[in-house]
Amino acid sequence: MDMNIETRIESAADRVAPISRQIWDAKYRLKAPDGTPIDQAIEDTWRRVARALVAAEAEPSQWTQPFYEALRDFRFLPAGRILSGAGSDRRVTLFNCFVMGDIADDLGSIFEHLREAALTMQQGGGIGYDFSSLRPKGAPVRGVGADASGPLSFMDVWDSMCRTIMSAGARRGAMMATMRCDHPDIEDFVAAKRQAGRLRNFNVSVLATDPFMAAVQADADWPLVFGGKTYKTVRARALFDSITRATYDYAEPGVIFIDRINARNNLAYCEDIRSTNPCGEQPLPPYGACLLGSINLARLVRGPFTPESHLDAAELADLVAVAIRMMDNTIDMSGFPLEAQRQEALAKRRIGLGVTGLADALMMVGLRYGSVEAAERAGEWARQISRAAYRTSALLAQEKGAFPLFDRDAYLASETVHELDEDVRDLIAEHGIRNALLTSVAPTGTISLVADNVSSGIEPVFALAYTRKVLQPDGSKIEEEVSDYALRRFRAIHGDTAVLPAHFVTAQDLTPAEHVRMQAAVQRYVDSAISKTVNVPEAISFEAFQEVYLDAYRSGCKGCTTYRPNSITGSVLEVTSAELSPPAAPGASDLMRRADKLTGATYKLRWPDSEHAMYVTINDIEQDGVRRPFEIFVNSKNLEHYAWVVALTRMISAVFRRGGEVAFVAEELKQVFDPRGGQWMNARYVPSLVAAIGDILERHMVETGFLVKPEPLDAASQPEANTGRTSGPLGPVCPRCSQPGLVKEAGCLTCIHCGWSRCS
Repeated sequence: MDMNIETRIESAADRVAPISRQIWDAKYRLKAPDGTPIDQAIEDTWRRVARALVAAEAEPSQWTQPFYEALRDFRFLPAGRILSGAGSDRRVTLFNCFVMGDIADDLGSIFEHLREAALTMQQGGGIGYDFSSLRPKGAPVRGVGADASGPLSFMDVWDSMCRTIMSAGARRGAMMATMRCDHPDIEDFVAAKRQAGRLRNFNVSVLATDPFMAAVQADADWPLVFGGKTYKTVRARALFDSITRATYDYAEPGVIFIDRINARNNLAYCEDIRSTNPCGEQPLPPYGACLLGSINLARLVRGPFTPESHLDAAELADLVAVAIRMMDNTIDMSGFPLEAQRQEALAKRRIGLGVTGLADALMMVGLRYGSVEAAERAGEWARQISRAAYRTSALLAQEKGAFPLFDRDAYLASETVHELDEDVRDLIAEHGIRNALLTSVAPTGTISLVADNVSSGIEPVFALAYTRKVLQPDGSKIEEEVSDYALRRFRAIHGDTAVLPAHFVTAQDLTPAEHVRMQAAVQRYVDSAISKTVNVPEAISFEAFQEVYLDAYRSGCKGCTTYRPNSITGSVLEVTSAELSPPAAPGASDLMRRADKLTGATYKLRWPDSEHAMYVTINDIEQDGVRRPFEIFVNSKNLEHYAWVVALTRMISAVFRRGGEVAFVAEELKQVFDPRGGQWMNARYVPSLVAAIGDILERHMVETGFLVKPEPLDAASQPEANTGRTSGPLGPVCPRCSQPGLVKEAGCLTCIHCGWSRCS
């Protein structure tokens, strides 16, 4: 069907950075069940995707070549679910994320929705839920003579379910939980993540209404209401302080300006939005799904780093037209975990075309990210994409029909459509439109790395270059440079020793206001939302930090997510230069030495299905006046678990002796689920014997003062002085490759070394 597609002798994957090849191989390359590669080169992945998506066309052969050419050289980047799943014959969804149905305030509905969430995540979809519909803690439950446990208790159940799905071998689960700012349990919701290990599979965001933001400005009273009953009245400013204080300390919750989202929704006439997908770029109605893809702006710049540099507007418009058609076809080719999701997707045919490589493209045309000029240019590029997308969708409606819920008068009256060029509105009036919403800016951390390490989404470049350690087949490690796409293009033109222009800036060089300026400039032409993180310095004052949210609201953003590095969240912005090297892994000579005598404690662990008790001994050393764990032993007469227990304790002890961040060990152990089932211990469910050991380890670290368990949040609370947690110069340690390099971009933690992402 696509024999006219050129077979290149040199694979595109051979021309990109090694990290790009490795991530493609690990995440997107189609392989047989035994691991044998089916996609021999990245071109095969592009062909596979193109073949799969043209199947929705009446004349597939007409579109095979255009689809392939759009994908070639990473110009159009479909989201990861499409790259990995299209044409694979696997039972997966090609949609990235879903917002699930409204949860009715009764036990049957709650657990039916839990089942639906599990089925959705099993097929690889992330989910969003609004928990505002559940009655607050302590509210009476009619007919049973009991009080409600509140939304947070059911969020804990969802969190446990997500870990179970992960342990079953599916893609890592990602969830968003939202709650209205006027729900009686909003203060507990805001404070939830101060409890170590709680809700770690959720992103959480507060739904901030326009009346709430007005009450904050006026320092007015704010009632917390459920079912028409006012449970409590607080000062709006005090609640806003609690929200922003939690984010200042712990990077969550985010804030979603929900009234603005609904007011500017093309479909306000037929839907009400109360939640978003896990990264926030897709506000969606109940059972709504987001289908994502990104235009790689960096690949469309002509004459880079010269006075004639420009982004090719004609190529951009043509590429958008093909991308919209591909994404529209994907709706028809995808499976869905639930029938309600399929019906919702087909009724509105919503898609989210966005961008990546924006920061690189700006550098290539000589503009400094965050400047007024750069914001104006980014906004103009977003306007061109919006125009091409809406025009293409109107022409698709002429060819294939408008989305089923299209209402001409109501649709044309929506704010976003009203602001389109007149000729595009005329096309919509004449033919309708194929896709109800068309644009969004998603986090693109992993696919941006695959695309030769271009900047992610609309984020600035985090670091122009750094080194990473790569494990070789013989067990040795080599170091290789990972450099930004624009930097490599600049060096190719001007040489490796050329001085970088002043507009080569990274995230560390920007003010919070510059972040917001860029987000607002692009949001004006995006009909859904934008996933972006406003990175702020650790030393920012709390008052200046709060101003970021007020600035985002005043600037027309639909939400705001910030990240402030500190001893709790990790110093993801703590870098020393544009070219970075993480610290080398310590060798044997760097390990902490054992003294002849150590102080420790032994804990008795009685696991219910074991005849004999286990005894867990943890010994500590003192370092800088603080006791820290050094080694762990587990002894028992029961030899059933001997081999794995010895292996586990030796590995934990080895981690302890390397120093640095070790508090995560307890958290990781606590997340391990036994597929045969856990046990009830001390009136609490423990998911496995390993998790019970993790509980003991955490208790020991708390009792010795090494780990501080956070107290519940209140408006006056301050960050703990020392949690015993540390991170490397490039940020916290990645759970996959164990290198320091987790970066929070576009609301999602992503590893710059191996491409691991919390959201995929």
